[in-house]
Amino acid sequence: MCRWEILGFLEDAGQRTFKTGSVIDTCEVTVAQPSLREVDYTVSTVNITCSFSASGCSGSAQVLWFRFLAHKHEALCTPLCTNTGKFKVTEPSKNNVSLQISHLTVNDSAVYFCGVAFSQSFSPTSKQTGEGTILVVREGTGKSYTEEYTLMIVLSSLLFLYNTTILSLFIIYYKSKSKLLKKTERENENGEQHKHNSGRRVFQAIAQELYRKRYAENCHRTEILGTDDDSIYQNR
Repeated sequence: MCRWEILGFLEDAGQRTFKTGSVIDTCEVTVAQPSLREVDYTVSTVNITCSFSASGCSGSAQVLWFRFLAHKHEALCTPLCTNTGKFKVTEPSKNNVSLQISHLTVNDSAVYFCGVAFSQSFSPTSKQTGEGTILVVREGTGKSYTEEYTLMIVLSSLLFLYNTTILSLFIIYYKSKSKLLKKTERENENGEQHKHNSGRRVFQAIAQELYRKRYAENCHRTEILGTDDDSIYQNR
């Protein structure tokens, strides 16, 4: 049973018993329902509200209730209720009606439709239904969609902060590692340069030492030769 089938049911419920002749029928009905109603399973009774307005309608309105379950639909009150021990229609104020559901269980989770019909009207707009109220009976959690949505936002925010922190730490580590590598490279270059300079200094020291030794030997030879010449001259 879709919404158009409900309207057909309303048409049957409000069968016309007379004709209006040349009088123009301008009866127009609008029906409003809350989109969501959620309760904990520990609540024994729940009310689903329905408000309507009627313009140009004569006579009294008939209010009918239906519900759509997962795999079937049920006519609850049309207008008499099929299960008076569980369902009851109340009218707290004019143009406001409620479906009272007693002995609530999780199996009562469904979409509940409110229909309003003026049986004395020929106008197609004299029989209308609301958009339906989704009743959610929660088993033991007691959490609403709002709480779950808020929790999801908080968890997403924490996850975002965690990812941001990890990314920041990774960037800091990467920069520190890059600086360390550059510093190590500079130190290695300085070390190589130092080794090169040290090698040159060692080579220069060795060369100077060899030069001094050769110079000393030459000086010694020169002195010996000088002494020999003096001796020869004296002997002559």
